[in-house]
Amino acid sequence: MTNLHTSEAVTGTGDRSRPRAALPALCATQITSWGIVYYAFPVLNPQITAQAGWSAGATTAAFSAALIISAVAGIRVGRILDQCGPRMVMTTGSVLGTISLVIVAAAPNLPAFFAGWMLAGLAMASTFYQPAFAALTRWWAPDHVRALTIVTLAGGLASTVFAPLTALLAAHFSWRGTYVLLAITIPTHALALRGDWPKAPPAPPHASGGAVTRSRTFWLLASVFTLSAFAMYAVVVALVPLLLERGYTTTQAAWALGLGGAGQTVGRTLYAALARRASVTARTAVVVALGGITTAAFSAAPGPYALLVAMSVAATAVRHPRRRLRAGRGARAVEPLPKVMRSPRVGRNRSASRQGPEHRVLAGLPQPLVLQLQDLHNADELLDLEGEAVALFTQRLLSALSSSCIRAS
Repeated sequence: MTNLHTSEAVTGTGDRSRPRAALPALCATQITSWGIVYYAFPVLNPQITAQAGWSAGATTAAFSAALIISAVAGIRVGRILDQCGPRMVMTTGSVLGTISLVIVAAAPNLPAFFAGWMLAGLAMASTFYQPAFAALTRWWAPDHVRALTIVTLAGGLASTVFAPLTALLAAHFSWRGTYVLLAITIPTHALALRGDWPKAPPAPPHASGGAVTRSRTFWLLASVFTLSAFAMYAVVVALVPLLLERGYTTTQAAWALGLGGAGQTVGRTLYAALARRASVTARTAVVVALGGITTAAFSAAPGPYALLVAMSVAATAVRHPRRRLRAGRGARAVEPLPKVMRSPRVGRNRSASRQGPEHRVLAGLPQPLVLQLQDLHNADELLDLEGEAVALFTQRLLSALSSSCIRAS
């Protein structure tokens, strides 16, 4: 198994030019990109539906379309990034993000609203965590894990900063004006990501992944991760409407969503401790089970407000170890699967990083599943995992059904 702490893992070898401003620039990029393109939507969506007269289902479908586009576009984005480096990719993505949100803000009807979000999907594929992870992994090896941790911790502040800020702007402007103001961002990538881009190393030999993707275990786990994502990310989209329905203000709801960002730091800290003591199978089981519990809690607890904020923090703490699990993996386990929604060599499943149930059902599941299955050493372990998968499938089905109660509560 490849040692991800060596310079041969995922990255090229030899001398590297590390642009000194790249790390803080990527931190700022993740905060602004996630905050504006992703976390602003749950805060503004109730105002969008009220003022534009569109249904919540239609507006959420447009947002979901962006996630699907980002998954599909991520394949091509990964190839370009592998060849040209992050500066062009992420700067282009920043420009597209600005243009797309202006289109969303100016949309006179739902088709134009959808068009703006589909363009935003291209921006997501070019600016969110995975291009940043690839850049840091190539530039910073063998110390890339530390750099990845810094960027993900910074990205965890996105909701903390932009959910309350979005609510504040929305209190003084329409949702259209708020999106225009948020869209005015500075593309720090163009100034900071100037280092030489090392060549990618030859892909290591692997056995075919066909046997894995045809196995019953794979599809059982695919079902588990689908339901898990559905339950966990329902909280992000439904939290603000839920709190509004329970009588809280938009500002209070936005702060509940924003303070949940602190849970990312808590989750990564606890996950690091868990990783030292448990296997990847056990860690997955724990995260999936806790995801169901934290989601179901929202349908059962009407308040008080402090409890709902604490639950938001807990839900985020459970949700984000999944991203940390992917960040340091590299291409090791997914190279045999050229058609399973991942970028060549970069080793990052673009679709798996897009937050939301719809695109994960379509394309976001294979990488974490194959990573886990290929960590098993023999058929006996694979068979043992089937029993766990069946149990998790049942648990996730129940938790996913309970998550549907969030809107009904």
